[in-house]
Amino acid sequence: MKKTRQVLAIIGVILLVVLYALTLITAIFDTSKTMGYFKASVAMTILVPVLLYAYTLFYKLLKKDKDE
Repeated sequence: MKKTRQVLAIIGVILLVVLYALTLITAIFDTSKTMGYFKASVAMTILVPVLLYAYTLFYKLLKKDKDE
């Protein structure tokens, strides 16, 4: 669990950094697709940590049931 958690945390951090960079780039440049990229970036900034938390929560619940 510890290695899986560390790998997921690293992937989550990398995704969030890329999303923040995408948000910055879309704020600087004005193209026809800018607003779509910005919306996607904001949505994923919220969804990535929630999904990682949900994964660890479900893993703990499943692991606890197996141990008992």
